[in-house]
Order: sequence, then C-alpha cells, then structure tokens
Amino acid sequence: MRGKPFVLGLTGSIGMGKSATAALFAQRGVPVHDADAAVHALYGAGGAAAEAIGREFPGTLDAQGGVDRAALREAVLGDAARLKRLEALVHPLVRRESEAFLARNAEAPLVVLDIPLLYETGGEGRCDAVAVVSAPAAIQRERVLARPGMTEAAFAAILAKQMPDAEKRARADYVIDTGSGFPAAEAAVARIVADLTASPPVAPIPGKA
Repeated sequence: MRGKPFVLGLTGSIGMGKSATAALFAQRGVPVHDADAAVHALYGAGGAAAEAIGREFPGTLDAQGGVDRAALREAVLGDAARLKRLEALVHPLVRRESEAFLARNAEAPLVVLDIPLLYETGGEGRCDAVAVVSAPAAIQRERVLARPGMTEAAFAAILAKQMPDAEKRARADYVIDTGSGFPAAEAAVARIVADLTASPPVAPIPGKA
C-alpha cells in the first residue's frame, strides 16, 4: 500500500459507461483524472503534444495549430511503427499530467485514474486497485452503434484493440455493472468509495461490485 491517496484505476471497454461512472465518483468528492481529457488538452492548439506531433507527422495540424485527429488517424492507420512513434510522444506527457494530478491531491484519501486502456498499457501497476465498468455485450453494442458516425466495422476495429471484457472483469478488484441501470451503478460506486475511504481501506474482493 502506498499510503495516501489510495489510487483506484477505472477502466472499461467502449460503450460500457465508464465516463458516466467516473462522474459518479466525482459527484462523491473523489478527485478524478481523465486520461482522455488530458490527451484532448495536449492535442489542442498550444498543447504540449501538438508541436511535436506536427513535426513528426507533417500535415496533421489544423489551422489553429492543434492536432487534426482525422488526419493523424490517417497518418498512423495500419502502420505499427508510426503508431509506436506517436505513443512514444504522447504517453510520457499523459503520465506527467497524471503525476501532477496525484501531487495536487496528495492529501485526498482516494483518487481515481480514469484510463480507457489501463490493462492494455500496463497501467494497473500504478494503482492500488482497479474497477472495471462493464455491461452485457448486447447493451454495449446498442450504445456504441447509436453514436453519430459509428459503423459496425469501426466498432469491430475498436474492440480488436481492447482487451476482452471478460478478461478485464476477471482481473478487476471491483466490477461496476452499468447494464443494471443507473441506480445500481450509483450504489456500486457508493460502496466502493465507502470501502476505500475507510481507515484502513477495506481490502478489495476481486469482482466485488
């Protein structure tokens, strides 16, 4: 145990309701670091990643100097070496942002690191416990395909890059099922916060909601 704060990793595959679940933690006063939001800021005009990405991948910046995500996606699509170069630029910056977040919240009893690809990138090693947000596959599919511009092919491509939900659930300390409705997810979050802000924190039971 690393002492204060207790670091809870929050993850889940696309369409599982992770962002809504992160908001439930925030509503209970738990500081939450959103890795996706950090990347968005880094990619914006003047962001720490934008200039470096523009140099490495010419033609991927917009008129304001921020990253054109569509152009960047095209630049790395299907090219593993280029994708690795991009990750080598961005991941250290995101890590630095999360470390600054932890320093700012050093006195909080509990913080959440909201990381979409937590297991895929080995991020669980930075956490004291991990909560996986999950839902039945049919509900996940319905949610994702309802998003503007989403196609079956795009959904399949995203899933191919993510660890299967069943494996994430098996590895998790907590599983938050959003398929059972908002009140159930809210209650699960309340139980987790109560456990992890107890003194000392209650030891997680794998798979506990």
